[in-house]
Amino acid sequence: MADKPLALVITGPTASGKSALAYSLCERFPDRFELISVDSAQVYRGLDIGAAKPTDAEQRLVPHHLIDIRDPTDPYTAHDFVTDASRLIESITARGKTPLMVGGTMLYLKSLRSGMAELPSASPAVRAALESEAAEKGWPYLHERLTKIDPAAAARIKPSDRQRLQRALEVFELTGRKLSDLQAESHSKLTLDTVEVAIEPPDRTELHGRIAARFDQMLEEGLVPEVEALRETFDLNPTLPAMKSVGYRQVWEYLEGEIDWAEMRLRGIIATRQLAKRQLTWLRGWSHLHRLPSPNLDALLKIKALAHIFG
Repeated sequence: MADKPLALVITGPTASGKSALAYSLCERFPDRFELISVDSAQVYRGLDIGAAKPTDAEQRLVPHHLIDIRDPTDPYTAHDFVTDASRLIESITARGKTPLMVGGTMLYLKSLRSGMAELPSASPAVRAALESEAAEKGWPYLHERLTKIDPAAAARIKPSDRQRLQRALEVFELTGRKLSDLQAESHSKLTLDTVEVAIEPPDRTELHGRIAARFDQMLEEGLVPEVEALRETFDLNPTLPAMKSVGYRQVWEYLEGEIDWAEMRLRGIIATRQLAKRQLTWLRGWSHLHRLPSPNLDALLKIKALAHIFG
């Protein structure tokens, strides 16, 4: 381990205090870290309130990366994250600082640790052709075609999941190989060790209370006007990953007149609870984690594996 640079990961379920712990750490050790966001919503411009994006003051406290790097019409994938995060890790460590990875998108962390297949870049021409075919024959038809080409990928991808369906067909068109085969050959280019810390609140009721309070705060701060502005600025639809994010999906349904305010609020809170449950399920399977019951800085600093960061 000593021959490799070290990155610190702070993860956990939504509303567990990941960011608060990270900023406390950066205040204690100024100029020691650069923060890499591990959040599938914060990458998108304009998704601020609902993504719990860092404030201007927080962003001045420590350099941030992978925030506001895509328009919400331009989907960002786990493969994109691995590529970007790997590059950032190398540049941050070259500057003599420690990468501090903070967020709860577990697929991103798993993909970074386990590696991703070498896949071709997106092809606008191929994507346009697939969109045209889908418009003429329907996405279920394209899913049927994928079933014949790559049954394993088709079994994982729903006919309604346009983004992943399109990507699987695009990869086959560009490489002549099945997406499932390429993914099976995945390998990691990660050239550093990570110490991964997870905040796992023992009291689920208390976590649910924080989730409800935070969603109400987002509504008070203007989540609905934020989504209205996004709809006016960008050519959005509810199938885009940005608009399928927790909170944004429910506000979209409200703005479409499908549900009323009370139902939107309830669905937003329930969806956030379900997200937290999925995140905790991911974490239970990661035996290498250092687990904290709360975002306690003193407890974090006592983790022996971090001794050569903190001295």
